[in-house]
Amino acid sequence: MRLTRRGLLIGAAAGGGLLAAWGLWRTGANSPLPTAEGEAAFNAWLKIDRAGVVTLAVPALEMGQGISTVLAQVAAEELGADWQKIAVAPAALAPVYADPLLAERWSEARSGFHVSDAPLAVTADGTALAAYEMPIREAAAAVRAVLAMAAADQWDVDWQDCAAKDGFISHGNRRLSFGELADVAAEFRPPSAPPLRANPAKESAAGNGIAFPRLDLPAKASGSYTFAGDIRLPGMVYAAVAHGPVGDTVLGQIDREAARKVAGLIDIVEGERWVAAVANNWFAAEQAIAALAPLWKARGKVGDSARIAARLDKAVRDGSAHRIAETGDADGVLEKPSLTASYDVEAALHLPLETASATARLRNGKLDLWIATQAPDRARQAAAEAAGLSPHDVIVYPMPAGGSFDARLDCPIAAEAAAIAAKVQRPVQVIWSRWQEMLASWSRTPAAATLAAATDAEGRLLALKTRIAVPATAREAIARVLDGKSAIEALEETAGKADPMAVEGAVPPYAIPAFALEHAPVDLPLPTARYRGNAHGLTAFFTECFIDELAVAAKREPMSYRVAMLGHDPQLVACLTGAARLAEWDGGGAGSGQGIACHRIDIAGRTGRIAVVVTARRDEAGVRVDRISAFADIGRIVNRDIARQQIEGGLLFGLAMAVGGAASYASGVPVTNRLVNLGLPLLNDCPHIDTAFAESDASSFDPGELGVVAVAPALANALYSATGLRFRRLPLLSDGL
Repeated sequence: MRLTRRGLLIGAAAGGGLLAAWGLWRTGANSPLPTAEGEAAFNAWLKIDRAGVVTLAVPALEMGQGISTVLAQVAAEELGADWQKIAVAPAALAPVYADPLLAERWSEARSGFHVSDAPLAVTADGTALAAYEMPIREAAAAVRAVLAMAAADQWDVDWQDCAAKDGFISHGNRRLSFGELADVAAEFRPPSAPPLRANPAKESAAGNGIAFPRLDLPAKASGSYTFAGDIRLPGMVYAAVAHGPVGDTVLGQIDREAARKVAGLIDIVEGERWVAAVANNWFAAEQAIAALAPLWKARGKVGDSARIAARLDKAVRDGSAHRIAETGDADGVLEKPSLTASYDVEAALHLPLETASATARLRNGKLDLWIATQAPDRARQAAAEAAGLSPHDVIVYPMPAGGSFDARLDCPIAAEAAAIAAKVQRPVQVIWSRWQEMLASWSRTPAAATLAAATDAEGRLLALKTRIAVPATAREAIARVLDGKSAIEALEETAGKADPMAVEGAVPPYAIPAFALEHAPVDLPLPTARYRGNAHGLTAFFTECFIDELAVAAKREPMSYRVAMLGHDPQLVACLTGAARLAEWDGGGAGSGQGIACHRIDIAGRTGRIAVVVTARRDEAGVRVDRISAFADIGRIVNRDIARQQIEGGLLFGLAMAVGGAASYASGVPVTNRLVNLGLPLLNDCPHIDTAFAESDASSFDPGELGVVAVAPALANALYSATGLRFRRLPLLSDGL
């Protein structure tokens, strides 16, 4: 889908909201970008103050992925701004900031939903750069044009002969700063199609070798960066919350008398599936929650890992299935398969470093809500409903998140904070403990898969059939985020339905004469959520482990076996050979401890490719991963440092999920309630990481999801070469490294 300014505006207008084109904003108009004294807003994206500071409105949640810096860099390069005078601010909830690419993508998973139904401002699936890069470039080009017009008017020259660089407009030896021109420039009308720079990076300061360091780094290094849990308001009280077991459970009884003995307790607030203790400090609130000793009633099914595994096993073997993709006659060729294998993936927790927190204040019929959320409009709707208000009476202050991995798409804490604030009539901050974060956050879906292949006498792949048992997890999560369905309502609504996004990435990148992909929906008593890497984290594991097994069965070297089927995708071949070169690949033979895997992700008309080589060995302590080597093709790289950080962070995230992080449930309660017991790698376990990128002029691809997906299969294949054992279940090592 090609993003155009006209398409963005049509999508916003069709939602029935304010039509807000960047070229229509005038100073003092109803711009969603507020201004203070001495600031001039030029459009919905950019404003400049008299000191020359340029502020960009950023619609995406900053959760450590660096999107604020990347989008600010796009603006700075196109505008010709001084990077030392660039600032960012969270964008308002306005239709102009909608992400039409995500709306288009999610419409495929939501029955009856169309892109034009509503403007969608959600940070997910790595679409932010693709959605906002061109609108921001066009907005910056418009500002650059009016700044040049203002300067040219003073100098009596043609504005198109003026240059913009390092925060100045110049013509010959004359120059004026952006700050000096801002007030006057805001009165000029930009051309209908402001000229874009042909190559902004080369024309900007970056072309002279100056990097674009992260905007959030200084504040994070000094500890002054403000997260949701750092909010402090006059008269604020604190709330701790207890949630019921996972599944259809409701609050039964509590011991109010015991809780009232806790010093500092102010009030007790009950919800259907939660109870909160409000106190003058959070520790007292947490003590009161323990004293309440809540008991819960099962109204329906509750999460239980043994039953979940049994349902997945039954569905993958003989459950009804939907044919999602097909090429050739795979069923006919596979009447007598050459090789079959089964794989399983356990549920996994998101586990961001910062647990969920929100602060709510109700006064004069208006609710203020400070929260880190990937779906701010959903948070506003949930808070309004809980407080008995109109959504127009709820003001959301988007806060950065200390990690998310899609955990902040769901917003139950917004409703809790609003309900508590309405009850106690005081500003309240709600913070989930780590245990409550693990109990109340929906996990990555568990899954089971069977793969069958037919090969010729030389081991060449003739047909492949992949069958995956998994709930309609994408449709379920999207029903919660877009429609505000409860967890149980979303489960009931999506039960048994086909969900192509739940098995996304299972169509292999290889040229195979016959292929079939089936989704066997499973009705689980476990709400599931979007997750870093999403379905690709599962499907890459299934496919790349099986391809490795086929290579071994054919007595072929694993990399060349893959390359032979990728003649149509030379970029992925380059990734494989690049990763092999970084890792000093020796063929992955028995005892080498090396494993290789590759994957491709296609989103919003853009493609990301990656190949990973993992080097592991056995020692007296068990298995140790010594090295991870990755070569990625993410098209044109906007900020190389952030791209590298995202790939490396994804590799470590993928490693953590490959060796630990599983969520097992007994009677709806997580079996493990502490991070230390989840088998996650420690700092001492982190291997040496090599990363490299392909040079490309293709459209930029967000690297945040890409680094995660190929690590687990590469590690599984490395463990086979090191031990001779096939590991077909995630996590691969239940006790970690």
